[in-house]
Amino acid sequence: MLYKSLIKPLIFKKDAEQAHDLALKISGATNQSVILQKLASLLYGGGTDLEREFWGLKFKNTIGLAAGFDKNGRTPKAMQALGFGFIEIGSITAKPSTGNPKPRAFRLPKDHSLINRMGLNNEGTDVVVNRLRSQNLDIPLGINIAKTNDSAIHGRDAILDYAYSYEKAQNVADYITVNISCPNTGEGKTFEDSEALTSLLKELDPSSNTTPTLVKFSVDTKPEVLSKLVEICEGFGIDGYVATNTSSNREDLITSKERLASIGNGGLSGSAIAKKSDEIILTLYEILQGSKPIIGVGGIDSVESAQRKVDAGADLLQVYTGLVYEGPGLIRGLKKGIKFR
Repeated sequence: MLYKSLIKPLIFKKDAEQAHDLALKISGATNQSVILQKLASLLYGGGTDLEREFWGLKFKNTIGLAAGFDKNGRTPKAMQALGFGFIEIGSITAKPSTGNPKPRAFRLPKDHSLINRMGLNNEGTDVVVNRLRSQNLDIPLGINIAKTNDSAIHGRDAILDYAYSYEKAQNVADYITVNISCPNTGEGKTFEDSEALTSLLKELDPSSNTTPTLVKFSVDTKPEVLSKLVEICEGFGIDGYVATNTSSNREDLITSKERLASIGNGGLSGSAIAKKSDEIILTLYEILQGSKPIIGVGGIDSVESAQRKVDAGADLLQVYTGLVYEGPGLIRGLKKGIKFR
């Protein structure tokens, strides 16, 4: 109630990226203060924990922070204090990047959604990994890796760019998510192509590493393409999947076409992609027959929307855009309300 009645109206007076930066600043300060962490835990960290185990990791509960909120690893202890059962940092890239020109983040309040074209802005793998060495969390830490946002890096160099982050992340990550589906790069290309994905996974060689490796798919992936990509991933010993990343489509939005045109391109997240995300999860579950864990993400802003993902086959869940509209109290509500198989 505090968030919706007092904090949210103030935050929404700022543009989406300014509000995000403010949230990061507050979370970063909390990350450095035991007192603020205890306060955050007192205010928001309650709720029923449901401990589960995947990849030999113990998850105190099934609700995680999705990649995208904290690209630089400045807030893990603060997020733990809020009651998350696991955290995913990133996406990080081999080389630092300032991302795309501003403005690059936009709210769609009528759709309970966001559009962003941040462009993988982050301080680079070396800086972020070094920062994470000292965090000492009580919950699993995932690191999401992507290709540096530089159109001059392509072909073999693009694969080596991924491989650098993959190798470095293993020093601190409990699991690594290979983000093959981010549309917010200068060249607009992804690795959701059979030949490109095969070359990438051959280089990473996940089956030879002890750190669990997951692959993240776009919500726009067609079922027949998804089936082929999963077949490739399974051949290389991928340990699990994250479904889904953002959408480039603008179908069935309440927001006016004029407003969407003024915003331009970017990845759509939030309630607007929830149904499509559920469908990807269900397709994944049917392909895998429960043999690999699935992290469901995309449009979770209520117990009902989260439950639909669980019913579709998700084993763990992640939230980000939902927090923008519902506040950190969403975490406790989800922990109390979701029923797993």
